[in-house]
Amino acid sequence: MAGLFLGIELGSTRIKAALIDGTYSIAASGAHDWENKFENGVWTYALDDVWAGVRDAFGKLADDYQVRHGAPLTEIDAIGVSAMMHGYLVFGKDGELLTPFRTWRNTSTERAAFALTELFDFNIPQRWSVAHLYEAVLDGEPHVGDIAFMTTLAGYVHWKLTGRKVLGVGHASGVFPVVRAPGETVCRYDARIMSLFDTLTPKTGWRLADILPDILGAGEIAGELTAEGAKLLDPSGRIRPGIPLCPPEGDAGTGMVATNSISERTGNISAGTSVFAMIVLENGISKPYVEIDMVATPDGKPVAKVHCNNCTSDLDAWVRLFAELSGLTGGGMNKPELYDALYAKALEGDADCGGLLSYNYYAGEPITGFERGCPLFTRMPGSRLTLANFMRAMLFSTMATLKIGMDILLEKERARIDRLFGHGGLFKTKAVGQRLMAAALNVPVAVMESAGEGGAWGVALLAAYMSMKNDGETLEDFLAQRVFAGGAGVSVEPDPRDVEGFVKFMERYAKGLSIERAAVECLGS
Repeated sequence: MAGLFLGIELGSTRIKAALIDGTYSIAASGAHDWENKFENGVWTYALDDVWAGVRDAFGKLADDYQVRHGAPLTEIDAIGVSAMMHGYLVFGKDGELLTPFRTWRNTSTERAAFALTELFDFNIPQRWSVAHLYEAVLDGEPHVGDIAFMTTLAGYVHWKLTGRKVLGVGHASGVFPVVRAPGETVCRYDARIMSLFDTLTPKTGWRLADILPDILGAGEIAGELTAEGAKLLDPSGRIRPGIPLCPPEGDAGTGMVATNSISERTGNISAGTSVFAMIVLENGISKPYVEIDMVATPDGKPVAKVHCNNCTSDLDAWVRLFAELSGLTGGGMNKPELYDALYAKALEGDADCGGLLSYNYYAGEPITGFERGCPLFTRMPGSRLTLANFMRAMLFSTMATLKIGMDILLEKERARIDRLFGHGGLFKTKAVGQRLMAAALNVPVAVMESAGEGGAWGVALLAAYMSMKNDGETLEDFLAQRVFAGGAGVSVEPDPRDVEGFVKFMERYAKGLSIERAAVECLGS
């Protein structure tokens, strides 16, 4: 088999490994389920669980390869690592972890994010790594003076596999603001903003430039698998050291690659535990907005990102409840069948969900000003409580906060979008999430079959691009002409009835935010 490229992505609920061949088709895959933990007021994952999950996902992939191809997996041409963006991982000079991993889901950095945004005149969201760093400085955390290296989850895994402290440009843009100077081909950390940050931390013993990973662009070689890294990935010894790795990327960047959404006026929506939209802009935006991150594609184009901490967690919890009920009554549906049936039922509901209202806030939600969350379902006595309306309200709730941020881009900034692709768990059931998202944003939404492979496939494509690109071939050309030639996906136009129903739901949603706030204040510990 000519060319095998491995992609590993550490998502919020699954660690997935995907192996693609020279035709960019899946040759084998494996996955490991995991969950973040809320410990001592922090959403976190243990680093031991990171490696247990990576090994399990890769082991299952290797077993799948053996079954599919009748031969053991021994040769891989290139590897890519991706993971959820942002968060906070800091290490001392001897490589020791200084404080438990703080994920993007934490919303305890409001003071730092506000101060940095004001100073930089550039929106710094609470989940960005630099916001976590400055909050630790403001809080006088004792580990701050010992920091020798700060990175993300993908950067950490890549570092341990290769020994290189680097990030891809798309991923780096969610750590600290990046800029591409005229005449340069890759982005760098913004030197002006970096110097401003250093004025805030004169007593730490370090400068920001000393502790950040280096930035590499798409297509650059980001190191090779070391002997120690090979053992971490595959203790059985099937995989040899020396395999080149592409720059580690975040799930936002790999989602753009997996949906061929890295050209100007394209965009994608990733909907799983969190939901975010990435729109590649023709130009920047006119001013900073707290609802919008300015980040970059893996090849450095400006991207407006609307990120919401909460998407399917509450919906998934209700599906588990229905599965429990199904078990009591002797129902024989498996999990995918149950999801499909409940999603399809939502299409039978009233356009505005019959007056039902749901908030999916498992965690805080900065766009609407919530530091903490409390999942909430409510209705009036005259509301129409049916299964169809309930499921429609659950699905609408996954899109409501995203709508608030997207309205800024589409209405205030007049951003132009030629195509918008959906991927992630919300879009797995054919047509349902796609149709309702099109209504929510009032733009056509397309879904590709290949997008279901997600970020593991996307970062495997980045590894293939690094290994296979022709001289001067851009990532945009590689994707358009080699990977996605002739594949535009299946697009759904907004249904006027659905659009009108979502507008009514959002009017009710905006009025009811005070109910959610009261629930957080009264029930939160």
